[in-house]
Amino acid sequence: MTLLLGRTSPARATSARRGLVTRRNIPYLLLLPAILGFGIFKAYPIAASAWISLTTGAGAARTFTGLDNYTRLLQDPLFWTALRNTALILVVQVPLMLGLALLLSLGLNSALVKARAVWRLGVFMPSLTGLVAYGVMFSVILNKDGGLLNWLLSFLGIDKVDWLGSPIWAKIGIVIALNWHYVGYYAVIYLAGLQGIPKELYEAAMVDGAGPVTRFRRITVPQLRPIILLTVVLSTIGTLQLFDEPLVLTGGGPDNATLTVTMYLYVNGFTYFDFGYASAIAYALALLVALLGMIQVRLMGERR
Repeated sequence: MTLLLGRTSPARATSARRGLVTRRNIPYLLLLPAILGFGIFKAYPIAASAWISLTTGAGAARTFTGLDNYTRLLQDPLFWTALRNTALILVVQVPLMLGLALLLSLGLNSALVKARAVWRLGVFMPSLTGLVAYGVMFSVILNKDGGLLNWLLSFLGIDKVDWLGSPIWAKIGIVIALNWHYVGYYAVIYLAGLQGIPKELYEAAMVDGAGPVTRFRRITVPQLRPIILLTVVLSTIGTLQLFDEPLVLTGGGPDNATLTVTMYLYVNGFTYFDFGYASAIAYALALLVALLGMIQVRLMGERR
């Protein structure tokens, strides 16, 4: 008689597979790849970054220093410069961008506009452009000597503007580029919300004698309130993480006038390889984003 050691019979293996793949376990098995991907590529890096922010050193030779990196952060004038630049761009950029997007969406939703599908596609197209690609494009447009914008201003008798070489104009140049890229994106979001507002509300308001401004204030804005909250939060988060545009357009200059928090994080992490301090900056930024998000939800969220 021949003995087969270490082998499982086909019937037993099939029974084991059937025991694993049951009606109750199938949802968890389907979720398993996503859970593993999140754990490996999201949860672990976040936890590792938290630990690294409490250490100093290079590579595996790291020394636990507690909150020293965060203390250094509070005393770092360049970090506060980067934070001030980011906040200034945020305060100007977000209201301007969302205001233009809302006005544009009202126009695209109007029955008076012909070929609305074509206009909507044209408005949305800039948001499909790669961040670096459109940054390079605007570095040409905003060039002081041969740029398209200064060429157009010359026809109006306006002197050349040093869009990328002046501390103030460099910030304005970045805001112009951001609006070109993102206004259409948020306009499409608002347009989807406008199309979900029942027309009966406007018809009833018109019967009561409400004008366009009153209908906008009393019907459109309240009905769009959840979408406005969403766009405010998303645009705030995006602006606080501003990186590609100032990196390509100005490199953080002139004289750190367009240095943002994420650029400062990048410089410390991948130029000076000070990953402990860079991780501390990342967590400080994450805390700021969370605080602003909660404040915005609290102020603009629907009251129950």
